[in-house]
Amino acid sequence: MNPRVLLATGLIVTLALVAFVIEPGEYLNLAWVKSQQAELKHYVSANPWRASLACFTIYVSATALSIPGAFVMTLATGAVFGVLWGTVIVSFASTMGATIAFLMSRYLFRGPVQARLGHRLAAIDRGIAKDGPVYLLTLRLIPVVPFIGVNLLMALTPIRVRHFYLYSQIGMLPATLVYVNAGTQLADIQQAADIASPGVLVALAALSVLPLFAKAMAATLRKRKLNARFPAPRGVDRNVVVIGGGSAGLVASLIASAVRARVTLIEQNAMGGDCLNTGCVPSKSLLHVARVAQQIRQTAPLGITAQEPEIDFKQVMRYVQGVIQAIEPHDSRERYESLGVECITGRATVVTPYEVEVNGKRLTTRNIVLATGARPLVPQIPGLAEIPFVTSDTVWNLERLPRRLVVLGGGPIGCELAQALSRLGSEVTIVEMAGRILPREDAAVSEMLAQALRAEGVRIKLGYRADHFESENQEHVLHCVGIQNNETTAIRFDTALLALGRTANVAGCGLEALDLETDNSGRLVIDEFMRTSIPNIYACGDLAGPYQFTHMASHQAWYASINALFSGFKSVAVDYRVVPWCTFTDPEVARVGISAEEASEQKLAVELTEFPLTELDRAVADNATTGVVRILTAPGSDRILGATIVGTRASDMIAEFVMAMKHNIGLKKLLGTIHIYPTYAEANKLAAGVWRRRHAPEWALRGLQRFHRWRREGRSRRT
Repeated sequence: MNPRVLLATGLIVTLALVAFVIEPGEYLNLAWVKSQQAELKHYVSANPWRASLACFTIYVSATALSIPGAFVMTLATGAVFGVLWGTVIVSFASTMGATIAFLMSRYLFRGPVQARLGHRLAAIDRGIAKDGPVYLLTLRLIPVVPFIGVNLLMALTPIRVRHFYLYSQIGMLPATLVYVNAGTQLADIQQAADIASPGVLVALAALSVLPLFAKAMAATLRKRKLNARFPAPRGVDRNVVVIGGGSAGLVASLIASAVRARVTLIEQNAMGGDCLNTGCVPSKSLLHVARVAQQIRQTAPLGITAQEPEIDFKQVMRYVQGVIQAIEPHDSRERYESLGVECITGRATVVTPYEVEVNGKRLTTRNIVLATGARPLVPQIPGLAEIPFVTSDTVWNLERLPRRLVVLGGGPIGCELAQALSRLGSEVTIVEMAGRILPREDAAVSEMLAQALRAEGVRIKLGYRADHFESENQEHVLHCVGIQNNETTAIRFDTALLALGRTANVAGCGLEALDLETDNSGRLVIDEFMRTSIPNIYACGDLAGPYQFTHMASHQAWYASINALFSGFKSVAVDYRVVPWCTFTDPEVARVGISAEEASEQKLAVELTEFPLTELDRAVADNATTGVVRILTAPGSDRILGATIVGTRASDMIAEFVMAMKHNIGLKKLLGTIHIYPTYAEANKLAAGVWRRRHAPEWALRGLQRFHRWRREGRSRRT
C-alpha cells in the first residue's frame, strides 16, 4: 500500500482515538472555560512560564491536528494571560500549528491530487506561484473563512512554506487581537455572536480587501509612472505594430488583419524568419536527403543490391535552397499584404511604448507585439575565433562537406545535424556536457537514440566540456575536460558546429531605453497574457520562451495579438497545459506532457506503459523496428499524463496523444477507436491495449471463466 495512504489512515485513526478518549468537545466550549477560569488564572500566576509553554504546546497540537475549537482556545488564552501575552502565545502557536497542518496536508495529498487533477489545477498553480502570498493574506484576514480549510487547501498549491508561515502570521493577527481581547471579558460572553459586533466583523472583512487594494494601487502607480515617462498620445495611426516576420510575427499580424485591425509588420531581413530560412525548413530538407542516402545503404536485406551513394554536397545544398524557395511564397510580403497586413522592410526601433521608428519614419500605435526571435549562442571559448565554425544559422552556407565535424551540444539541433551530416559522409563527434544526449528526455529514451547514432558511426563524448581550441600542424583541435574526473581529451576536426542553445534577440531595437524586465536567460519576462513589464508591449516566440518551438511561437502569437487588440475588454491567458515537441532524428523522438523522470522529481505517482515497435506489424514490414511508445498515466486511471514515442513517424503519431490530453480522452476510449491496419498509428492503440490488459479485473475474469464452464457443462448435459 502507498505509504502516504498508510500515514493518512493512521492519522485519521489517531484523531478518532484522541476524540474518543479525551472528548475535546467537553473542554472546547465556553461553559467549561468559564467554570475553570479562576483556577486557570491562579495556576498561571503561580507558574507563568510553565503555563505559557503548556498553553503554547496545546494550541500548536490542536491546530496542527485540525481539531475544531480554535476560537474557544483563543478566548481562554485571553482570559488567563491577558491581551498582550495572550496575543503573543496565540499568534505564534496558531501559525506554527497551521504550518504543521499545511506540511502534513502537502505530504499526504498534494501528490495524489496533482496526479489526478494537475491539468485542471494548472491555472490555479500559476496564479498562486505569482500572487500566492496576496491570496493567502486576503483569506487570513477574513474571519469567516475556515482556519482549517485554508491550511489544507493551500497545501495543494505550490506556495512556498516560508511564505505560508509569514503571511499567515500577519494575516491572522487582527482577528487574534479581537478574540484575545474578547477573552478578557469572558464573563460577558454567552455565545459566539458576543465575541465581536457586526461592525467589527465587517471591519475585519474590509481589512481583507487591503492586499488586493494594495496590489491594484501598485499597478495604478506603475501605470502612472509609465505614463509620466511616456505620455499616451490622444490618437494613433495603428492598432498594433508587430516587429519580426518569423513564425510568431506572421501569425500575430495575420490574426490582427483577420479581425480588421490596422496592423503593420516590420522585418529587417527575409520574411519567414529562422524557421523558413535557417531552421525548420532547411534542416528537415537536409534530413530528408540524408535519410534517402541511408536507405540506399540498407537495401541489401530487401534483396536490392546498391553501391555506396555518391554525395554531391553542392547539389544537396541547392536542393535545400530550392525547398526554401518553394515554401517562401507562403510567408511572403506579397501574400501578407494581400491579406491586409502593411509590411515594411527595415530595422525597427521602439522609441516609446506607442511609437516605432523604421526607415526614418515614426509610426504611432496603440500596442506593440515583439517577435524578434533568437539567435544561436556563441560562447566565449578560447581559440574559437581562430578556427572555422558554423551555427544552425550559418551551416547552410557550407559549400563543401566537412571531412571531420565536431558538434558542441547534444540537444535536438546538435543531434539532428550531426546525424544528417554523418549520413552524408562526414566523420562526426558530438561533445555534450551532460551525462546523455537529449537531457530533457528520460534516460532510456536518450540511450535508445544514442545507440542508433553510434550504430551509424557517430562518436558521442558525454560528460565533457569544451576547454579551448587550437591549431596544430594545419589541423584544428578541440581540447575537452571531463566534468566528473577532469580527464582531458583532444578531438581533431575540420569544422566545428555550435549547437549550444539560443539567445533571445532583445538588443538592437530600442528596448534598452524602455528598461523592459528580462529573466536570467536574457528573455523578456511576460505574464500569462503575453504582456511585458510595460502593459501595452507584448512579446511572443523565442524572445519570450519558455518553449523555443515554431509551433509554440505561433500558439503564443494568437494570445499576444488578441490580448493586444482587445485589452481593457477581454484578456485570454495562454494555455501551456499540452505542449508537444519532436527531435527529428532517425528514429524520431516525440513527446507531450510529463516524462517519467520529471514525475519523479515532482514526486508525482505515475504508471508507465510501454509498447516496443518490434511488435508492430507495419514497423516490421518497413524494417523500422527501432523505437517504443511510452505512456504515463495516473495510478489506477487511464488518464494520460504524458507520452513519448521513439521511432519512424513519431512526430505524426504523437498527435493522437496531444488530442487525447487536450480533451481529457483516456486510454480506454483510445483503445475503442478503430485504427487502420497496418499503420504506425496503430502502435498507440496497441499500447493502450497493454495498459488495459494490466488493469483487467481478475475477479470479473474468474467469474466469466466459471460462467463459460457452466455453459459448456450445462450444454453437454442437455445433449
